Amino acid sequence: MTERSTTHATFTIERSFDAPIARVFDAWADAKAKSRWFAGATDASEREAMEVDFRVGGVERSVGTLLDGGPVYTYEGVFQDIVRNERIVLTHHISRDGERISVNLVSIQFAPDGDGTRLTVTDQGTYLDGLDQAHWREAGTRSQLDVLQRDLSQQNG
Repeated sequence: MTERSTTHATFTIERSFDAPIARVFDAWADAKAKSRWFAGATDASEREAMEVDFRVGGVERSVGTLLDGGPVYTYEGVFQDIVRNERIVLTHHISRDGERISVNLVSIQFAPDGDGTRLTVTDQGTYLDGLDQAHWREAGTRSQLDVLQRDLSQQNG
């Protein structure tokens, strides 16, 4: 039996994008756009399409594996607050093979940065039973933002 534990941690990531706020915001709001960058490191052949019901109270969901034949990770989030081109606040949980490993409150803020966008992601997490850790989540979020950066650059080209 797994020893039960709870760890709390917060991290903040700031990133500049060479794209207007509306394009960066829409990359979070549109299921097709988000599916290109959100799962990041997962194998696309082992991932269901990203579902996004982008409205306050709406749910977003993604299921996939990190490695072929590895554990199945399920991400489910609920949008708590949305102010177009300014902020998104959501709560989410992640499960591995059906066992909850973390619960988080995440705020995404969008601000002008010259002709581009300054994005600030703040993640306040509760990590359960040592099955997930804040530094893993932060690294994963940074990786996702790298993929978003590439996706937005390709859309410019």
